[in-house]
Amino acid sequence: MHRYRFLLSRQWVILTLVAIALIPTMIELGFWQQHRYEQRTARNDLVSAALHAKPVPVEELTSPGHAVTRAEKYRTVTATGTFDTAAEVVVRRRTNADDRVGFHVLTPFVLDDGKVLLVNRGWVPANSTQTAYPKVPAPPAGRLTVTGRLMADETTAASGIKNLKDLPDRQIMLINSAEEARRLDAEVLGGYIQQTAPRAKGGSPQQLSDPGSEDAPLNYAYMIQWWLFAAAVPVGWWFLVRREVRDRAEAPAEPRPEENEPAAV
Repeated sequence: MHRYRFLLSRQWVILTLVAIALIPTMIELGFWQQHRYEQRTARNDLVSAALHAKPVPVEELTSPGHAVTRAEKYRTVTATGTFDTAAEVVVRRRTNADDRVGFHVLTPFVLDDGKVLLVNRGWVPANSTQTAYPKVPAPPAGRLTVTGRLMADETTAASGIKNLKDLPDRQIMLINSAEEARRLDAEVLGGYIQQTAPRAKGGSPQQLSDPGSEDAPLNYAYMIQWWLFAAAVPVGWWFLVRREVRDRAEAPAEPRPEENEPAAV
């Protein structure tokens, strides 16, 4: 076993400790990617089921004070009533498909029973300072039926967007039915909808696209990758050890001191 005494050297002790630490770390990273894969797969399944579900009247899924659930989110709903453009506001710092910064247009929609549904009609561009109220095309007048995707109330915790105060007139940061109920002094259905029909004339506001699926297969590939790395660490360590043993065995023996001294006369 003297051939392996080099493993007790400082360099090899450090290398071995690093290898030992890497194995459980990589295994844990693999499990983390597995959890991400499962979460994204479940989310994609929910979104797909919601997008393909039959449209239902909005009040079958939400009511004043209701918190929209994950299973209800993205469901297609319909509502009949009239737009209240006098109480319309815009939501700051929102981007379109081209990553241009602008506003989302949030218009209260008064239902036949007097309750209010918040309708995100889409995106409009901002002016240079984002302080002035933008030009917003008017929605259709009179009684009509709108269709849209049901969305949950926005919060700072979920979105990371700070709910700033003292904003310019008729501008908000987050779409939140409880806050809008206080502003409007009305019964507001929980959550809001992203309007999909009828489509705005002239293409503005730009209506928002359906949510895309999250890349779950990528997480699965990362999971396998981390576990392969974990398996490769001890194999690589043993390969280095064997090469060190071979190199030491093939190295010429160092001459003894007496062999280098001149012969006595």
